[in-house]
Amino acid sequence: MKFRLLRIFTIILSFFFLTGFAPIFSFVGPGLTAFTSGNIYKASAQFIINQKIEKETGKNSLALIKDTFIEEKDKKIKKNSFDEDLRQLVETRIKMTRQKLDNQNLQKLLKKRIEITRSIIDLNNTNQ
Repeated sequence: MKFRLLRIFTIILSFFFLTGFAPIFSFVGPGLTAFTSGNIYKASAQFIINQKIEKETGKNSLALIKDTFIEEKDKKIKKNSFDEDLRQLVETRIKMTRQKLDNQNLQKLLKKRIEITRSIIDLNNTNQ
């Protein structure tokens, strides 16, 4: 009985490995999960989810996650470059505004000094 069961198992196993009937690695992951955790439901759910992802996207779950991380990294790089451009634009606008305010303050101060100087000169001229 044991010999017959071993022979059937060997034939089925050789069928999977030699014909390429089923993707081997998609069985290895859930098999390892079932072996280490002892949870058949978790292993079968993992296998079903991997098959569904591969059917929908054409990629296995690891390739899909890798591509997602690469896309997120590219978005962050683009966002950082946008943030940098925005920061430079704001800094140049702040510098221009400060310069304009300084010029206005300088002009007001200059007008005030001119008025004070004229009033002093006018006072001196009237006293003479």
